[in-house]
Amino acid sequence: MGPMIRAASLRGFAPLVQELGGDVDALLARFGIPRQVLESEDGLVSITAHDRMLDAAAERLACRDFGLRLAERQDLTVLGPLTVAIESSSTVAEALDCASRFMFVHSPALSVAVGPDPRGRRGVVALTYRKDLRESLYSSQAMELGLGLFQRVAALLLGGLSGLRSVELPHAPVSPVRRYLDFFGADVRFGSPAGALCVERRVLDERFAGADEAIRRIAVEHLSRDYREPGESASTKVRLALAETLGTATPSVANAARLLAAHPRTLQRRLAEEGTSFEAILNDVRREAAHRWITCTNLPFGQVAALMGFTEQSSLTHAVRRWYGVTPRDLRRTGGS
Repeated sequence: MGPMIRAASLRGFAPLVQELGGDVDALLARFGIPRQVLESEDGLVSITAHDRMLDAAAERLACRDFGLRLAERQDLTVLGPLTVAIESSSTVAEALDCASRFMFVHSPALSVAVGPDPRGRRGVVALTYRKDLRESLYSSQAMELGLGLFQRVAALLLGGLSGLRSVELPHAPVSPVRRYLDFFGADVRFGSPAGALCVERRVLDERFAGADEAIRRIAVEHLSRDYREPGESASTKVRLALAETLGTATPSVANAARLLAAHPRTLQRRLAEEGTSFEAILNDVRREAAHRWITCTNLPFGQVAALMGFTEQSSLTHAVRRWYGVTPRDLRRTGGS
């Protein structure tokens, strides 16, 4: 199983799909997401299935701004355990530091950070929002949901976001540009290195009306004590090692163990303790990579097979049929939707 995301990220999904005339159960079933997960926001779903379902819903319902519409139905509380720590922070900088440290509680594939302005503007910083593409494929709708929610939360906590200079999106517009301008209330740039809200540096020092240091300290202690950083697990380390070396080194327990400075038997035992195996993780990494390379590039299938560590193209064909029930050619033609 690949990286997960809290089911709270789908808050508002069912009513939005129904309002657009769609079949919620059909979409959930298509991506293997149980209906009951929508009723338990602390449940977990595959972030890849989550994101692919958002893209499919936008396509099937002819609603290109699906992610933005879903963001309009959500607020800070979708972050669950992080909510109290963030809203009780004293400044934007402190809240971002908390979100950066503990975003793995919501999803280990997502991250937020403060970085330089991609446009090089003086006195401007970028509040970035990223998904680890080694772990899961890129989704324009999921990016717009995440960045849209990021902007809404910041505006609500501050009573407005007057210092917003631009919004950066890595993809080309999937909705009319006017829709983005109306939603964000600022200039929107496309084809950027990362999703980001670019704000005046002074915004980092703005204070929250609900700041409470005692509550924040308790909330951070709770997060530190009760939630384990996924990067510490053997399965996460193996996933990242495979994602980084797939196609350049033979995928084997021995090679993974060498990269992680562990004995192969020790590594296998730790994976078993975490309820998985090297073979299961390799299958997962290959499935994600196959979908990304087949649907997001025009690489020849023979080259895709080599990138995945297969010695023959027929191995890729058999694997894609097992994973997706179609040939690589059909998967590319439909875009995986």
